[in-house]
Amino acid sequence: MPAPPPPPLPDPTLSPLVPADAAACLALDRAALGGLWSLEQWRRELEEEGRPGLGLRRGADLLAMASGWLVVDELHITLVAVAPDQRRRGLGRRVLQALMAAGRERGARHATLEVAAGNGPGIALYEALGFRTAGIRHGYYRNGEDALIQWVNLTLGT
Repeated sequence: MPAPPPPPLPDPTLSPLVPADAAACLALDRAALGGLWSLEQWRRELEEEGRPGLGLRRGADLLAMASGWLVVDELHITLVAVAPDQRRRGLGRRVLQALMAAGRERGARHATLEVAAGNGPGIALYEALGFRTAGIRHGYYRNGEDALIQWVNLTLGT
C-alpha cells in the first residue's frame, strides 16, 4: 500500500522584519537576488525608523520579504524577494501588498520601485498591482541592465 501523502504545509505568516532577522534576510537576499546587501547593510535597514520591512515565514524559515523607505508621502520599495523554491505561489504579491498597505497606513500616498527591464515576472506582478512605468535608469544594475522606474498611487487602493 502506498504511503499517505504528507499533510499540507501551513500558510506562511506575515510579520515585521526586525534586527534579529538580519542573517535570515541576508540568506534570502543571496538566494533570491544574488546578494544585493551585506550583513551590515541589512542590520542598518532593519534598525532604522521609517524603513518598513515585512516577511512571510513558515516556522523559522523566511520565504519572502519586502522592504522600503518612507520619504515624506512616498514609499520607496527597495526590495522584494521570494525564495527560489517558493516562487509562483503568490508570496511576492502577498508580501508586497502588505508592505504597500503598511506604507499607506503610515501616510504614504505613492509608492515607487525600480525593476530590471528583463524581469518579466516582476514587471507582471507590479503591473497587476497598479504600477506603471514612469522612466528608465540606463545601466542601473551591476550587469549593466536598465531599470524601469515604476510608480503607483496608494490612495486608489490595490
